[in-house]
Amino acid sequence: MRAARLLSLVLLLQNRGRLTAGELAAELDVSVRTVYRDIESLSGAGIPVYGDAGHHGGYELLGGYRTRLTGLHADEAGSLFFAGMPGAADDLGLGEVLAAAQLKLSAALPVPVRDRAGRIRERFHLDALGWYREQDSPPELAVLAGAVWNQRRIRVRYRRWAEPQEVERVLDPYGLVLKAGVWYLVAAVDGTVRTYRVSSVLRLDVTDEGFERPAGFDLAAHWQEYLSSYDARRLRLQARVRISPALLSALPDRLDAALVRAVEASAGPPDPGDGWVTATIPLESVGSAVPVLLSLGPDVEVLAPGELRRAVAEAAAAVLGRYVPAAGDRSSSPADSVASSPRAASTAKP
Repeated sequence: MRAARLLSLVLLLQNRGRLTAGELAAELDVSVRTVYRDIESLSGAGIPVYGDAGHHGGYELLGGYRTRLTGLHADEAGSLFFAGMPGAADDLGLGEVLAAAQLKLSAALPVPVRDRAGRIRERFHLDALGWYREQDSPPELAVLAGAVWNQRRIRVRYRRWAEPQEVERVLDPYGLVLKAGVWYLVAAVDGTVRTYRVSSVLRLDVTDEGFERPAGFDLAAHWQEYLSSYDARRLRLQARVRISPALLSALPDRLDAALVRAVEASAGPPDPGDGWVTATIPLESVGSAVPVLLSLGPDVEVLAPGELRRAVAEAAAAVLGRYVPAAGDRSSSPADSVASSPRAASTAKP
């Protein structure tokens, strides 16, 4: 472990030039005192490390020294697949391994290529999470990743929506998928491949029993097929609606991509009078559809089914009732209070 850290220290100085002990400690996730000891060890081994004291001091390699000990070991090579997702690498326990791999790769590149790679890193950044979402980091993820990698059968206690909510399963873990910041496990139970949200795993035990992955199993292809079938199973309610021109152009920012595609595929010609179009939005159920449709405001009108139209009307009336007092109610509404204020009266238009 220390040998790897010493090599990382040399590669940091080789790639970045002069660095302070504090900067080196932060990069290597060690104490400053440990950096001092490592510098002494490198100097004793004949590595030409030079240090300057003072506020603008630091360490650097003399005479253009470059090490050729930059070979990647197996874990480092594998971690490069997470190069654009440092958060995912950290979740899987590969954060330090990825950092070492990137450092070695950079050191092995010719100077012009390394400079170009550095400019790309400075100018482009991948953020795969959706807005207002944080990275899902289940505590058992690294252990689960080990079971996936080593093909070890696992025993889990899992929380689900259906009754009974807590169940125990023996699974053959085929792979892990990170979708919009949420980790999912693709695993076989009794020969059937299913998907489990990792954060819903309440207990995880890795057994000594191995398993064989099906020949030719393609995790990426399976996931795409799962997403398609999941939407088909989930979106069973066909809501026939009228949509205003303004909302139609803003739908990509208001609805899921699958729903937007369904609207585009089913939309009829604009109404000659007001430009509204009639389309179909696939939704889960009446209960889940009401808040989705209400969030679209007055720019959508539900035509069918009748049950959904009535549910939306009742919910809209309940919202209106919160702000408009019933007949005979002497209590003032928030709008009444604003309208009767001196400032409102002085700025009101005739």
